[in-house]
Amino acid sequence: MSTERHASSPSTSPEDNSMFTDILHEAPLFAHRKSRSLFGSVFYFLILAVYGVLAAAAPWIFSPIQRLIPIFLCSYSCDVLLFILTGIFQQHLVYQVEKIRLQGYYSFSQKLNHIVRLPFAITAYGTAAMLLVMAWRPHISILSISALLRIIMLIEAICAGSFMTAYIGYVHQYNSLDSQPDVLKSLYSPLQPSSSLEVLRYNDGGRLSDQQIGLLQCQRKNLHFLSENILQLQECLSKYERSDDGSTPQIDLAHLLAARGQELRTLSAEMNQLQSELRLAWSLIAERDSEVQHVRNINNQFVKENGRLTAILAEWSTQAAKLERALEVERTSNLDLQKKTSALKNQLHVSTEQS
Repeated sequence: MSTERHASSPSTSPEDNSMFTDILHEAPLFAHRKSRSLFGSVFYFLILAVYGVLAAAAPWIFSPIQRLIPIFLCSYSCDVLLFILTGIFQQHLVYQVEKIRLQGYYSFSQKLNHIVRLPFAITAYGTAAMLLVMAWRPHISILSISALLRIIMLIEAICAGSFMTAYIGYVHQYNSLDSQPDVLKSLYSPLQPSSSLEVLRYNDGGRLSDQQIGLLQCQRKNLHFLSENILQLQECLSKYERSDDGSTPQIDLAHLLAARGQELRTLSAEMNQLQSELRLAWSLIAERDSEVQHVRNINNQFVKENGRLTAILAEWSTQAAKLERALEVERTSNLDLQKKTSALKNQLHVSTEQS
């Protein structure tokens, strides 16, 4: 609406009209999202490509200095240099991923956060493998030491290059996104029981807290963006109020300033609500942890009682076995006595008949 009013006023210049463009359909949230630069990642990818070419053509490239320095020392020096450059570029890429996370794209930054650390790990493993090969000098019939080092360098360059390609693709996808931050889709009302994700909201406490913090940071950036916008509008309003001509669009400026103030108050209320929900989530997580600890204590007591009952049962089983053996001995002795008694009776009967 205000854009149309600015366009209809003939006394204002195009620069002034562009200064007061109404961006209610864009701000806050994601209109001021900045694209991330791909210069560092592309430059590092080119370094990996040069490193791969160097690994493939090492015998021909290092042939002039082969008499002075062995090829494997040159290869290892290049690998150490790549390791140092990878550490430097990793810090740059982690900074870029942190900027993406601060824009509210939490899930997107989580994927990138794992990718940007893999090239450094790969170069570290490759450097360690080359050092082991140089130290142990394994004897392989089909491969020499220099060929084995070149294979390690090629594998290192291919793996790191594949992860950098994935990172460049993800960042290009981020730069072409035209949607709200993904952290808003799941965390505007994280404590309301509304869907099947309710169990995950309460059980996955660490990730929920992390997402809440990411959303608070995103809202803080939105507040900063709107505060700067309000200051600019206030400066423009004061400039137009000081002018003498009666053709200044002061009504439109006041309307825009009031709209920005309303947005700022709305975002402040949302941030306060999110902070209260975050405190409630932390209290629920602490309560759930205490319940889990109580259940664990009860379980430990049950385990101890079960062990004690098992020991008693084993003792009773031992005593029952002893009683069974004693009963068997008693039965055997009774049978012997019965046999002896019957024999004596027979003898007495015989002697009685003879007499």
